Amino acid sequence: MSKLLRRLDTASDAFETDLAQLTARHDERDGELVSRVATIIAAVRNGGDAALLELTRDLDQHPGTSVADLLIEPPEMQAALDALDPDIREALETAADRIRDYHQHQVSHSWSFEDALGNHLGQQVTPMARVGIYVPGGKASYPSSVLMNAIPAKVAGVPEIIMVVPAPGGVINPLVLAAAALAGVDRIITVGGAQAIAALAYGTETVPGVDKIVGPGNRYVAEAKRQVFGVVGIDMVAGPSEVLIIADGSAPASWMALDLFSQAEHDEQAQAILICPDEAYLDAVEIAIEELLSTMARESIIRAALANRGALIKVHDLDDGIALSNKLAPEHLQLAFQNAEARVPELTVAGAIFVGVMSCESLGDYCAGPNHVLPTSSTARFSSPLGVYDFQKRSSIIHCSTEGAKALSGVASVLARGESLEAHARSAEVRLTRPDL
Repeated sequence: MSKLLRRLDTASDAFETDLAQLTARHDERDGELVSRVATIIAAVRNGGDAALLELTRDLDQHPGTSVADLLIEPPEMQAALDALDPDIREALETAADRIRDYHQHQVSHSWSFEDALGNHLGQQVTPMARVGIYVPGGKASYPSSVLMNAIPAKVAGVPEIIMVVPAPGGVINPLVLAAAALAGVDRIITVGGAQAIAALAYGTETVPGVDKIVGPGNRYVAEAKRQVFGVVGIDMVAGPSEVLIIADGSAPASWMALDLFSQAEHDEQAQAILICPDEAYLDAVEIAIEELLSTMARESIIRAALANRGALIKVHDLDDGIALSNKLAPEHLQLAFQNAEARVPELTVAGAIFVGVMSCESLGDYCAGPNHVLPTSSTARFSSPLGVYDFQKRSSIIHCSTEGAKALSGVASVLARGESLEAHARSAEVRLTRPDL
């Protein structure tokens, strides 16, 4: 029997220790990385277009001689879309339509009410003015990330979307351009890494500064997002992608092997875990993994990911599996067991839940509709998938009537003086002396 993956058992005395080692979040924020990113950000902030061009030529070997050479406008995006093979275009359009339709349900609207004192209170919901989306473009190209990041922003009503994507050697995947056309991206700048994040955060002569930056990237991008947060908003600082599958043995073992592969092929640090109460089924999945692994184009990456952070875990029963899932707070959670829909309310901590053996993560990554930008590294405990709400701002509305101001000023005065904030108190008290205004 292969020992490619760890085998854990919740009944083992060493389980908690083994689990902690398996799921440990490795902090890649070493001093050299932090310093290098800070230097890049400072260079772009102070040097503008010239620094951005120099870094892009140096790090991405882009042949451009001016920042204008880094720009891609909508006509070029549309041309890429028009040139697509009809089958590919149809698939891309279907995915875009489904993502758009799903996110329409997330739109928040302004609301207000009048209280008993005649005060009008409420919330005004407005879109952000300009957002930036980062799309990876080094080792691989991800048109799906373009759709998932840009479409919710457009549904929210954001009037301008700036997309940055690295184009090593000046080459960019036409599928990425086509996806940008479908998603309504207003401008593409072919820069990547920390320099792209810096340009979006602080702006340059050519690149407009944005209100928020979203989208995945490598550790330089993640660190840059950390460092510019506060100047701009960010979606999250994402770690390696992960999937947790709870199985009961009813699905073919080969399906589970492929579902684990689909996560592991992302990156050598991606995490793929399957838990099941049936040890014989875990054996069958392990055999299927060995049989199928050599057929995979990204075998070396999958093998490394499974060896680094993969596991097959024996649990006592499905209740035990659900409790373990809630503890791990996985990014992707697949419920590969019968009558799975009945257990969904018990699974309270996960980025996305795929219910039933027919609902594989790949469908969610591309075309089911919900967003594939999800909280990783157990941050689903306090974070949610990217959505329309991430691109909308909420302002509280307070419009006091004369009667309401008189009633509330006394309360505010007492509380303000209790906090020794005299100006607060007097500001409220003067409203009691001029009720005619």
